[in-house]
Amino acid sequence: MNAMRGSLGWIEVVCGPMFSGKSEELIRRLRRAEIARQRVQIFKPAIDERYATNQIVSHDDGRIHAESVSNATEVQAKLDVRTEVIGIDEAQFLGEAMVDFVVRLADMGKRIVIAGLDTDYLGRPFHPMPELLAVADEITKTLAICMQCGNPAKHTQRLIASEDLIVVGAAGMYEARCRRCFEPNLAAVEIQKKKQMELITAVAR
Repeated sequence: MNAMRGSLGWIEVVCGPMFSGKSEELIRRLRRAEIARQRVQIFKPAIDERYATNQIVSHDDGRIHAESVSNATEVQAKLDVRTEVIGIDEAQFLGEAMVDFVVRLADMGKRIVIAGLDTDYLGRPFHPMPELLAVADEITKTLAICMQCGNPAKHTQRLIASEDLIVVGAAGMYEARCRRCFEPNLAAVEIQKKKQMELITAVAR
C-alpha cells in the first residue's frame, strides 16, 4: 500500500491456500486504515459461517466486524458512497461480477483490499480470483506450512469425501500441503471409500 497517495484508486489482493494468514493480513491492513481514521466497510460471504456471521475471523482468532453478502450486487447495495476503504474476505465465493465491480470502485478513487483462495481443492485456479489478480495494483501471495512435511505450502488439501467445488470448512476438513505432498484426487478416493462402506453396511443388513 506504499504507493497509495491521496484519492488514487487502488486494488490489493492477498491470495494463497487455507491456513496461510490471508484473513489475518486483511484484518491488519483494515485496522491500519481505521487507525488512520479512514471510512472503512468490510464484507464477507454469507455462506462462510465457520466462526461468526458478522465478523471476519482469522485462524489465530483475530476479528473484525463485517457485513455478510452473497454477491457484488449486495456489496453495492450496502456500500456507503462516503466509504474510502473496502475490505472483502473469501472473494472466491462472491462471483465473477466482483471483477468489474472492484475495477469501477478503484476508478472512483476507492481502495479495495481483497483476500481469497487462488486455487481450489484440485489445484485449479479458483475463479474469480485469477481475474482479480489480473486487475490488481498490488498482489501478496501467502504460503502456509505443509501439515505433512513442514515445507512451504501453496495448496489446500481437501480431506473429506466431496466433489462439490464449494465446501466451507476449516481444520479437520482441509490441510495445507506443499506441491510434493498435495493429493488432488484424495477427495475422490474418500468418496469411493464412503460408497464401499455404505455398500458393506447395506449388505450386512
